Amino acid sequence: MEKWGRKCAYCGAEQTPLEIEHIIPRSKGGSNRVNNLTLACVPCNQKKSSRDVNEFLAKKPEILKKILGQAKASLRDAAAVNSTRWKLYETLKSYGFPVEIGTGGRTKFNRRTQGFKKAHWIDAACVGESGEHVAIPHLKPLLIKCMERGNRKACKTDKYGFPNKWRTRQKVFFGFQTGDMVIAHVLTGKHTGVYVGRVSMRKSGQFCLSIGRDTEGKKEKKDGLHRRFFRTLQRQDGYSYGF
Repeated sequence: MEKWGRKCAYCGAEQTPLEIEHIIPRSKGGSNRVNNLTLACVPCNQKKSSRDVNEFLAKKPEILKKILGQAKASLRDAAAVNSTRWKLYETLKSYGFPVEIGTGGRTKFNRRTQGFKKAHWIDAACVGESGEHVAIPHLKPLLIKCMERGNRKACKTDKYGFPNKWRTRQKVFFGFQTGDMVIAHVLTGKHTGVYVGRVSMRKSGQFCLSIGRDTEGKKEKKDGLHRRFFRTLQRQDGYSYGF
C-alpha cells in the first residue's frame, strides 16, 4: 500500500477498493514476489485480466515505464523495521513483560466499532485485543514536541549577514532560563491577564513569553513582561507540552 501510494497503479483511482495485481500474470510465468505485485482497482484488474502489462499499457508508455520502475523499488526500509519489530517483541516477551501484537485491520476494526475518528494517537490506543474497549473521553491528547536546548551562536546578524548583536554566556537570569514553562499573572499594562507558555529571558528582567499560535498559525508572543509577574511551572527539559 505504501509502495504504490494507496491508489490504482493503472488509472490512479483513490478511495476505492484495491486488489493485489500481478504485473506479469501467473499464467505467463509471473511470480508472487513483491517486485511483481502492484495495486489495481477492480475495473482495471478485470480489464487487464491475464494480459501482459506491456500489451495492456501499449498506448500508455509513460504509465508502463513508471510501473516497471516502481516495481523494482527496494523495500529494505520496511524489511529493517519488520526485523527490528519482531526482535523487540521476542526480547520483551523473554523478560516476562505483558506484550501483545496486532494488525492494521484489527486496529481499524476496533476504532470503527467504537466510533472513534481516524488519528494516529487513537489508532495507538486501539491496537490489538486490548484495544477493543478503550476510554477516550475528550479526544484531546497531550502533545509533546522535542525542542532545542539552546543556541551555540555567539552573535546575531543583520539581513546582510554582519554581526550586530552579541549573546551573553550566562544562561540563568533572576532564576529563569530560556525554555522554562511559566505562568505570568500580569496585573498592569496593555498585556493585563494570565498567560502560560515558554519564556525567553533577558538580563534586563523584561522577558518575552511564547503563548502559542494565533488563528493564522503564527507564533503569538507577549514581549516586555516584567520578571515579577512570572512563576515557574516546569524547568526547561528539551520538550514543549500542550493539548
